[in-house]
Amino acid sequence: MKTYVAKPSDIERKWYVIDATDHTLGRLASEVANILRGKKKPIYTPSVDTGDYVIIVNAEKIKVTGKKLDQKIYYRHSDYVGGMKETTLKRMLETKPERVLEHAVIGMLPKGRLGRQMATKLHIYAGPEHKHEAQKPEVLEIKERA
Repeated sequence: MKTYVAKPSDIERKWYVIDATDHTLGRLASEVANILRGKKKPIYTPSVDTGDYVIIVNAEKIKVTGKKLDQKIYYRHSDYVGGMKETTLKRMLETKPERVLEHAVIGMLPKGRLGRQMATKLHIYAGPEHKHEAQKPEVLEIKERA
């Protein structure tokens, strides 16, 4: 029995639209990461990007549980001495809600060249509008687990 390895010519990519309204941040991010990696496809190969394109709309309406709005902190550094900046999740959702979802999904992808390639297939929008109608994306319903 030979092991099947997907070749770039074998991969058929689809476009999916996901509405993030009232979805929990981490649960939605893990589902999106699986779609971007292609883990639900029969031709999945860990070392090849077999995933599909994902468009997430209404990122501003994502929800989190517990006290994360005030306690979760995002850090960034300006590369200067003392240049550490911190932002709470609440502030991030007010200013750049797309970044919150992007940060969560990219953290669940492989690190390195392959993960960065998968991350380019992710498109996130704060509101209900997106500019990918020409690709004829399918609406994908993600069921929220109780």
